[in-house]
Amino acid sequence: MGGAGTSVWLRLIALLAVIGLVAAACGDDGTATDDERPGGGPVVDEGDPVYGGSVTVGLEAESNSFLPGESALGIAGTTIAHHIYDPLIILNEDGENIPYLAESLEANDDVTEWTVRLRPGVQFHDGTPLNAQALKDAFDEYLFVEGSNTQGPLMTAGVTGMRVDDELTVTYELSSANAAFPDLLRGSVGWPFSVEAARAAGPDAGARPVGTGPFVFDSWERDSQLVVVRNENYWRSDDNGNQLPYLDRIVFRPIPDEETRVAALATGDVDIMHTLRGSHIKQVIAMEEEGGYVQYLMTGNESGVSIINTTVPPLDDRRIRQAMGYAGDSEAVARVLGDDGLVDNTTQWFSSDSPWWSQRVAEGYPGGLERDVERARELVQEYVNDPNRSDGQPVGTPPRFTYNCPPDPSLIEVAQLVQQLWGEAGIEVELNQLEQAAHIQVALAGDYEVNCWRQGGDSDPYTVLSNAHGSLDNPLNFTNFVHPGIDEQLEILRTSTDFDTRYDAVEQIHLILNEEMPYTWGVGTATTVGAREQVRNIAGWTLPDGSLGRGTPNGLIRLVEAWLDS
Repeated sequence: MGGAGTSVWLRLIALLAVIGLVAAACGDDGTATDDERPGGGPVVDEGDPVYGGSVTVGLEAESNSFLPGESALGIAGTTIAHHIYDPLIILNEDGENIPYLAESLEANDDVTEWTVRLRPGVQFHDGTPLNAQALKDAFDEYLFVEGSNTQGPLMTAGVTGMRVDDELTVTYELSSANAAFPDLLRGSVGWPFSVEAARAAGPDAGARPVGTGPFVFDSWERDSQLVVVRNENYWRSDDNGNQLPYLDRIVFRPIPDEETRVAALATGDVDIMHTLRGSHIKQVIAMEEEGGYVQYLMTGNESGVSIINTTVPPLDDRRIRQAMGYAGDSEAVARVLGDDGLVDNTTQWFSSDSPWWSQRVAEGYPGGLERDVERARELVQEYVNDPNRSDGQPVGTPPRFTYNCPPDPSLIEVAQLVQQLWGEAGIEVELNQLEQAAHIQVALAGDYEVNCWRQGGDSDPYTVLSNAHGSLDNPLNFTNFVHPGIDEQLEILRTSTDFDTRYDAVEQIHLILNEEMPYTWGVGTATTVGAREQVRNIAGWTLPDGSLGRGTPNGLIRLVEAWLDS
């Protein structure tokens, strides 16, 4: 692993991830409780499925391509892709990796090989079979080649090659142990596509996707609409033996403006839409309360944070970083963002609905249980009166630093609030607005003091935590914080597949972070999928083993088992 190619990929991933996250403000893919339907909201009787009909879905953005290895997809593009492609692996409602197109996924004893056994009898939309050779051809010609955006993730995961074991079995060969490898097979690396169709389409392959999914690509007018139609030969059936999917047709429309997208649902221009802005989520909730609509509210493993460059004074002193935590007020931040009543405070990388969440960590996070301005002031005064303070300023001088945020109106308000909160602890904060591209670049370059940010995700803990920590050579270690205790626990996460062992490692990492505070946590990110009530079972989709899927995480929409009750 490593090298220039990996570094470039990591920087690209940082840009792609952060572009979608930073601008959304200062985000838990919730699991349904006993009184909630999957995806959030009260339990409802969806009734019996009905075949036929067409629905229109309003999405937040247009996409560039749908060919794995070439496409760079956000939530909107991934929503479309999950109707055309099936993943090898998918998360169930408990956040566990479950085989989907794969019949099984197994690692060898030292976790250096991962073997995928495919389900028999599955075909691509062009009638060609899904088999081991199809996976191998895609790997060799599109995914593990110079210039693809999947080569980097594969190399970073330690993949050195793929071998065909028999007609339906392949093995990914790794240079070293990686217990988090299944993460890759949930993304575009694990979306099998027809290589024959891609070869025939040539440069247009990304605009003519051919997968195994429940719907077949029909047409695409960029910046207007993309249409898919029912796959008459889909391999899945429901619990009663009825072939999936139920809908005949789906029209996906990019509607970038949030207000316009909500209005389109209200006027009937679209049947389904998603949004991640608190004020617009509340509009959709009000529509549901008034009748005629349903919505699926979720808060995910993403959170607003302030990332701290721990190598620059006074932020190289953990007393100042801890004071920032104690002086914070996540509930006030939520009110500014319009997310109050929708989200919880965050204290760690994983939400309270995640199997990796720790009560011990939540209780130990500075300011996690309640704001403690007095303790924050004590820590600041210790630093102010320290003759050996790291910033070289005279004793009695208030600590100062600059806080960067993009010029989004809601983020400007958040920055002003944070300035006030930390100011009450005795810290002088200068606000600086940076356009999003520059904001990301200063983080990548380490040329900042404190940035508003967003971090989290549904990936394996090793993937999430190793991306953000490790050595100073890691371009995603934005805080420049290194710790031997974290490195030790990351090694456990990399090499062990035992849940209890890995849970303890995740908890230990967070306890170190509570002490050292390379970032301060804020509030989770709320999303909702709103729909006309005639569109049934949006979030109740299942896996081939009969277990429930993940609902509508981050506004991702899957209509494989939805129907239209006209």
